[in-house]
Amino acid sequence: MPEEKGLLIVYTGPGKGKTTCALGTAFRAVGQGLKVLMVQFIKGSWHYGELDAAKMLGEEKFEIRPMGRGFVKIGGAETDPEDIKLAEECWNVGREAIYSEKYDLVVLDEINYVISYKMLDPEKIVDALKNRPERVHVICTGRNAHPKLVELADLVTEMKEVKHPYTKGILAQRGIDY
Repeated sequence: MPEEKGLLIVYTGPGKGKTTCALGTAFRAVGQGLKVLMVQFIKGSWHYGELDAAKMLGEEKFEIRPMGRGFVKIGGAETDPEDIKLAEECWNVGREAIYSEKYDLVVLDEINYVISYKMLDPEKIVDALKNRPERVHVICTGRNAHPKLVELADLVTEMKEVKHPYTKGILAQRGIDY
């Protein structure tokens, strides 16, 4: 069985922990000498603890690029063309990183959201991931993973909320939630 088989992993579902799970896998990968890039499709305006942790490990080992604006308007309102442009730029950075083979693991954080919001074409994403270099691992996070992405993936984990502190009025905690 070849050890150099890059896996496609999807962390999805309505529960908390998708990005955290991806970060745990990335942290493990760095510990095994792998080079990791995480591109964040939506996060951008807040300061998250993982940004400082990645810097402590060294950007030559673990690089995180927040490329969104931190919030995407959907629903009744038309999607802002600027958000679509940022999603496309983020995808281009992620795709180029995967195909450059400079990274062993590329995390496409919150890509599932931008696909489900129809900001990116799922066919284009799935095709690029299907034809990626064989040894490159990819993790896709976010709710509502596209069925074609789920079908292509080697591992899919669905997060399900059982209990959440917010329902008791407990706000996001530094070091735990951000």
